[in-house]
Amino acid sequence: MGRIKKKGEAGNAKNYITRTQAVKKLQISLPDFRKLCIWKGIFPREPRNRKKASKSPTASTTFYYAKDIQFLLHEPLLQKFREQKTLEKKISKALGRGDVGDASRLERNAARPEKTGKPRYTLDNVVRDRYPTFVDALRDLDDCLSMLFLFANLPSTSTVPAKMIARCERLCLEFQHYIIVSRSLRKSFLSIKGIYYQANIQGEDILWLVPYKFNQRVVGDVDFRIMGTFVEFYMTLLGFVNFRLYTSVGLKYPPKFDQTKDNEAAELGAFKLEGNHAGAVSSEPAQLTNGDSAAEPDPKTQAEVNKLIRQMKDAAVEGDQTEAAPETDEPTDAIDKFEPAAPGGDVLPQPTYSGSEPGSLFENCTFYLSRETPRQPLEFILRAFGCKRIGWDSVLGEGAYTTNELDPSITHHIIDRPVVQAVTEEDEGGEDNQTSQKLAPNQRIPGRIYVQPQWVWDSANDEELKRPDEYAPGAQLPPHLSPFVQNTQGAYDPTLPLKDQEPEGEALEDSDEEVDEEEEDSLAVKKPKAAADGMDVDGSDDEEDEADDGFFGGFSEDEKEDEENDDDEDDEEESEELRNQQELEAELSGKPVKQKKVDGRSQKLEAKKKLVQKAKEEADEIERAKGMLSKKKRKLFEQMQYTNNKKSAEDQKLRAKRRKLEKQKARAKA
Repeated sequence: MGRIKKKGEAGNAKNYITRTQAVKKLQISLPDFRKLCIWKGIFPREPRNRKKASKSPTASTTFYYAKDIQFLLHEPLLQKFREQKTLEKKISKALGRGDVGDASRLERNAARPEKTGKPRYTLDNVVRDRYPTFVDALRDLDDCLSMLFLFANLPSTSTVPAKMIARCERLCLEFQHYIIVSRSLRKSFLSIKGIYYQANIQGEDILWLVPYKFNQRVVGDVDFRIMGTFVEFYMTLLGFVNFRLYTSVGLKYPPKFDQTKDNEAAELGAFKLEGNHAGAVSSEPAQLTNGDSAAEPDPKTQAEVNKLIRQMKDAAVEGDQTEAAPETDEPTDAIDKFEPAAPGGDVLPQPTYSGSEPGSLFENCTFYLSRETPRQPLEFILRAFGCKRIGWDSVLGEGAYTTNELDPSITHHIIDRPVVQAVTEEDEGGEDNQTSQKLAPNQRIPGRIYVQPQWVWDSANDEELKRPDEYAPGAQLPPHLSPFVQNTQGAYDPTLPLKDQEPEGEALEDSDEEVDEEEEDSLAVKKPKAAADGMDVDGSDDEEDEADDGFFGGFSEDEKEDEENDDDEDDEEESEELRNQQELEAELSGKPVKQKKVDGRSQKLEAKKKLVQKAKEEADEIERAKGMLSKKKRKLFEQMQYTNNKKSAEDQKLRAKRRKLEKQKARAKA
């Protein structure tokens, strides 16, 4: 006889545990339990049968794996939470007895950060448990950076203390310094939400979002306690990551921080990077020693040893080249091209010759930032792509290469203001305001390139310096496209002309609209002429009365469509009868049939009919093919069709919007 199973010892009842049961089992409060779950990466689960998993008549809403809660029993932070809870109970009892001295003594002895500066707990062990390898930490860095950059721009409140904001800002600036030194930044995009950055660190692509430097308004419907728990963990994680990244490039961590420069809005300029000589990697051959670190070798002997090592390396390289010479092919200037395996596939990125690295794009340039431009993102991108000389107005903060706008070493001037009209002599005696410049309006320094800020982003994304005339002050900028979106075959591409990517049906409809607009314009021109000749354009009073008496509300859309179809059919029948009559007359007389001249409108109607017929045939063919599929495959095919139709509708809207803008531009020019 088999063992009888008892209720609640197997299945969902054993695998899941409710939140209330988990809090009782761990003997901590609900806020501490929430913190612990966030830090350890434990989240609620959904059982298959909630009734069996709840083990109670009342319906529970939140379930966890029982193994996860069992895993939390061995967490060292659990003991810290219990000690803190015990301490708070002792202090409350002492205050209840009226023993204020005992309560203050307990509070002084407690490890409270606002009293002694020592943290109550550290999350170092949690970070090491969640990320066994450094690559795992890099893969989870996207949300970490986005959250810390967000909190670095928030104002200090009771829920978001100023110390947390300062800590987030410092960690973010340290991370930006590593990106600048390693030149790991690859792409950036200006969006409505903020500025997206993408960097490649040790082979991992990291994408994060930085909000704009606006005054942030803290709303009350956001639970900053939950977000603060995430930020507390992310600060510890980014500290670990920054330490590993700095030591990998031979820099000391943390870098020296100048508080006075930071108070003057220096930001990146408030840090001073120092090399870690112990961890720096040298390309020179190691010197020989006899075991005594203090004793130095003879310079002549060391020079001879280095010379022999170089000769041995050169001989080995020459031997490898002579052995591999017969096997290698003749060098050619052509490079391989990647082509899609199937016709109509996605366009693959092609390799190109690159004379310089992307990180040295702005290396030979000296920039000056006008006061209306966003200094922080521009400085970060320019430095990340090799620029070392960036100047700006003194009102933007400290740390500039130069604050003199007339410096002759400046090659590029970034400006984001419209072309200002020249002032008159009467206006020159006015008071100087904040927007006044050292130069007169519209005055340009010879030999300097003036561009708008978008030029920096587009040049960095394309890895080449764009034409400055397209980004001149006051010029209409080209579209700023996201570098993270890959163009697919058949989708809308803003960089291509509209004629090269619109279907034949849309082109015919566009031409019909143009013809209708021309006719409307011609009628609008003729009406004033008729009125000028003395013709009565408006109807008489009797006609208005008759119109009022025989009021008609109009046709519905279905009736209009039916009438249009009937008219088209009648026209087709009449034209066909006329054509048959002409053929009979020509056959009796023995003369050839006279070909009627076909105008452009009739040609377009014929083309439309052919397109409709072709679409109908394709739809019938698809329906016949669907009949041969199984039910499962037919549903999958219908889902694919729905997705494709949805994308094509979006592309059609974008093309219609672009077509309308192009027409408006053409009318404005005319």
